[in-house]
Amino acid sequence: MHQSLVTALLAVAPLVASVPLEPRGNVRFTVDQVAARKVYKSGAQSYQQSLGKYKANIPNSVSNAAASASGSATTTPEANDQEYLTPVQIGTPAQTLNLDFDTGSSDLWVFSSETSSNERSGHSYYTPSRSSTSKELTRESWEIQYGDGSTAAGNVYADKVVVGGVTATSQAVEAATTVAQQFVQDTQNDGLLGLGFSNINTVTPNQQSTFFDTVKSTLAQGLFTALLKHAAPGSYDFGFIDNSKYTGDITYVDIDSSNGWYEFDAGDIAVDGRSAGTIGDAIADTGTSLILISDAATASFYRNIEGAENNQQAGGYTVPCSGNPDFTINVGGTDFTIPGEYLAYASNGDGTCFGGVQSNQGLQQAILGDVFLKSVFTVFDAAGSRVGFATQA
Repeated sequence: MHQSLVTALLAVAPLVASVPLEPRGNVRFTVDQVAARKVYKSGAQSYQQSLGKYKANIPNSVSNAAASASGSATTTPEANDQEYLTPVQIGTPAQTLNLDFDTGSSDLWVFSSETSSNERSGHSYYTPSRSSTSKELTRESWEIQYGDGSTAAGNVYADKVVVGGVTATSQAVEAATTVAQQFVQDTQNDGLLGLGFSNINTVTPNQQSTFFDTVKSTLAQGLFTALLKHAAPGSYDFGFIDNSKYTGDITYVDIDSSNGWYEFDAGDIAVDGRSAGTIGDAIADTGTSLILISDAATASFYRNIEGAENNQQAGGYTVPCSGNPDFTINVGGTDFTIPGEYLAYASNGDGTCFGGVQSNQGLQQAILGDVFLKSVFTVFDAAGSRVGFATQA
């Protein structure tokens, strides 16, 4: 999974109204992810990207390890290394791009014909001039600053966007003129579809609604669910909860959306019933690969993992590549189990693996990314101001 997040808290501005949607009524729809080849990222590269999206301090050891890793070789990955993206149709006639659905951001931005030919090479991209329904919002622009100093920016169009058969007839589409290198290298990822709250959309001078906020009033319920999978494509459901995708009860906790995220209070992280500390304020982020918790909790956690080491050369904590114990994260009084195999996030090439749990380097929030989310069924209930978790079926 990939990351893009703006952490500066933007003042809430009036959202530009969209024209009527199609279809209307009690809409429910499902969109399935597809498997894609990917550009290999080392654990350190993913960690650097995770910290950078929140503008956290990036230690030199992480930067050095990320820089020394090869991230340009396109490979056909093993199943557990595959990347899963979601096809989205933009414009008339439809131009299909594979986008990363990201609950940690609120921009729908894509590679475009306005991106330099070198940067868009290998990507599918959006060409506004080839869409009869495209309209440039001439006074609007967008820019996202990443923690490594790179930038993605461009122009804004209103156009038809179709996800899972549901259409927003005038959705803000942010066409990139420049793109951060981390996205250029990953030629299977053609952009992001942000599913955070619209108050952190980066378009200026008028913030734009996310796709979800645009279609929300047409849905049977103002929520969506994420079923992310290990070594298999997952799915997103909009407007309904599919009871066949989870077992037991859904545990709900209230969220604070003022920062634009699904932010909630999490309990302890534990190994074999031994608590490594309380997580506290946390964000459920489908656009982050790792689990990031406080430095103290990370150190305590790895003291319970045999063979774990804080490896400066690797850029973070490393673990054996097999035989790691399962661990749990408590939310709302319920312990959710993360299989030990997920802890071995990526091979370091020396018989050890980069750990799926790392320090958040002093961030105020913990980040519960895909290492956690692919272990659970997640309900993002915007209308109810809550997030829910259950055991996957």
